[in-house]
Amino acid sequence: MGRQVWVRRLRWAVAAAAAVGLGLLLWARSLLLPVFAGADAPTQVFAVARGATLGAVARALEDAGLVRSERAVRWYARFDGVANGVKAGEYELSPDLSTQQVLERITSGRVLAYPVVLPEGIRMTEIAQRLAEQDLCDPREFLAAAQNAELVAALGIEGGTLEGYLFPETYRIPRGLPAEEIARSMVLQFQKVWREIGPLAEELGMSTAEVVTLASIVEKETAAAEERPLIAAVFLNRLRRGMRLETDPAVIYGIADFDGNLRRVHLEDTGNPYNTYQFKGLPPGPIASPGADALRAVVEPAQSDYLYFVSRNDGTHEFSRTYREHVNAVNRYQLRRASR
Repeated sequence: MGRQVWVRRLRWAVAAAAAVGLGLLLWARSLLLPVFAGADAPTQVFAVARGATLGAVARALEDAGLVRSERAVRWYARFDGVANGVKAGEYELSPDLSTQQVLERITSGRVLAYPVVLPEGIRMTEIAQRLAEQDLCDPREFLAAAQNAELVAALGIEGGTLEGYLFPETYRIPRGLPAEEIARSMVLQFQKVWREIGPLAEELGMSTAEVVTLASIVEKETAAAEERPLIAAVFLNRLRRGMRLETDPAVIYGIADFDGNLRRVHLEDTGNPYNTYQFKGLPPGPIASPGADALRAVVEPAQSDYLYFVSRNDGTHEFSRTYREHVNAVNRYQLRRASR
């Protein structure tokens, strides 16, 4: 009789333990379920700060209503071996995701990235401003990175800054990416394009810095794609003859706080190293970021003996071989414009 009682009690204890265990298991599993299941679950941007601990992230997830329990997040992360795998950045999350799905996202590194369009001919100060407008980078930090001598040297760039080598392109940049990494990605894009252009530059006996500098001037002188090889030919012809380039965009680049009005005093300023009306040869460095077409125009210029050009005031230019032809063109287009 005693044995039978003991067996019944043991069975009861086992059953009770199993029931409790099952209950705990179901409870634990319930904590991993989505907070809200439905097609209308609102999404939100959840930011993981750089250096944030799993505990801090778990608490923030619960506070944001994205998971049922911060404890469940910590438990499952350890169980799944991703406790130290949370990556900084912004993630698009929703309360209809399970804890497992949430953890998969914030440990994947697939952070939200924002498109930044950099057109041809943009300057590094303007790039810094565009990044700031989208709250992607402090403009001072970006400019400091672009002028960091160690970074410039590490990227193999001649000169003291990355001006001209921040390639114009549409980038997708995540928030929180260090300024140096943003600048580096732009230079790497330039170097990718340069692989095809570099050998042509070597054939002409031109360095990377010379091509980029001249291409940046070509980029700023015309918005008409078909004119770039002709513009490049004019400047190359002038350089071969020892003539000054006399290009306004270079002068403007060297003027601090330029107000949009280029005056005679600017053209006569010998204190501006970018004043190509006063100094022969190329300016000290690029004045903007040239695109692939402008770079190629320099290494594959038009076959031409033009030495001058003047704006037709419609986005295109009139090209001349002699100074007399040029003066006539200036009178025809620029003086006519002044009279209007």
